Amino acid sequence: MVAWQRFGNGETPKSSGQKGDKLVGNYYVKFDQEYKREIKELITKGKTEEEAKKEAPIFKEAQQMLLKWEAGDQDVVHLWQTMNGWVYKGFDSTYKNIGVDFDKLYYESDTYLLGKDIIEQGLKDDVFFRKEDGSVWCDLTSDGLDEKLVLRSDGTAVYMTQDIGTAIQRTKDFSDLNGMVYTVGNEQDYHFKVLFLILKKLGYTWADQLYHLSYGMVDLPSGKMKSREGTVVDADDLMAEMTNTAKEISRELGKLEGYSTEEKEALYKIIGLGALKYFILKVDPKKRILFDPQASVDFQGNTGPFVQYTYARIQSILRKANFDCSTAISGIELHEKEKELIKQLELYPEVIQQAAKNYSPAIIANYTYDLVKEFNSFYQNVSILGEENQDKKIFRVQLSKKVADTIKSAFGLLGISVPERM
Repeated sequence: MVAWQRFGNGETPKSSGQKGDKLVGNYYVKFDQEYKREIKELITKGKTEEEAKKEAPIFKEAQQMLLKWEAGDQDVVHLWQTMNGWVYKGFDSTYKNIGVDFDKLYYESDTYLLGKDIIEQGLKDDVFFRKEDGSVWCDLTSDGLDEKLVLRSDGTAVYMTQDIGTAIQRTKDFSDLNGMVYTVGNEQDYHFKVLFLILKKLGYTWADQLYHLSYGMVDLPSGKMKSREGTVVDADDLMAEMTNTAKEISRELGKLEGYSTEEKEALYKIIGLGALKYFILKVDPKKRILFDPQASVDFQGNTGPFVQYTYARIQSILRKANFDCSTAISGIELHEKEKELIKQLELYPEVIQQAAKNYSPAIIANYTYDLVKEFNSFYQNVSILGEENQDKKIFRVQLSKKVADTIKSAFGLLGISVPERM
């Protein structure tokens, strides 16, 4: 907000032609750039780095704006609502495009007051203590951690304050919860250790059921992504790139005869987003990811489109079979490839349990890839529709359908769609 006031000249998403979240993100980066410039300037004038960080004009402006915001200053609140509106509208567009939705949204602006109330009660219960400058802290040194700030000396909240309030509010809103999973990068490991411990000290027994799913951070080939420096992969651009790549490959394959323009565009999106989601989800969430945008659009090997294509191939088999697949078949001798495929299918329920236990969708993703490889080996070595024995033909079609149903189910758990034709 401070950076927009300084450098924005009244720019809006409409006047700039940018999505609101991208526009505001530009000023987030601009703030960091200006802050660093002012720190460097103050250091050259003889200030220490720590002094410079606290005395940089843009930082002091931000502090004053936060105080005004918490005090309900009309102009500051109006600007905050306006810029927040830009951001949320942009977020909504991206989430809708990628197929993500939420049951309930919690805003820090709604929970910080609750957190502050809890801090006041914690002071009375000796969970927290106040320092001479008026700031409030929690002493966790006896637990092997350190002292943690929960309220600034000027009375404004910090992230910890807000997270305490939000956790408590969630348990009130969903009284039947038996646990909460915080899916946040591993750079915040310490933060969540402190959060969970403070909640326990406040007497909330449900804090034992809180879990931080600490996922590995994402790097670019050029280095670590940093939102404040603008070195990030833009989700909207990446989705568009993936969709366009899917379009080019589909055209090269030349298998879209009879598709309307709308059907083609829908298919390109299914393939493109499938490639993107699978590329991320096939990696164990705890592992760091080197995200190479060029490699992510490779439609060969262990990729989403490879799995989707196998599903579409099976749908083609089912359409050509054109008979009732529900007929009970018994007494036939199974081919070795059929046995292997059945063994793989029987693992699916256990795989889901393992994925849930380990908080890892990668287990489902890689199982699906293994299943598809097994099916393709079966497809290449065993005749399905060309089988002369009717019972064997029916069984192989039934087996193929079971594979397709499992692929669709597994990809559904990963939030990935599968096309009926490719």
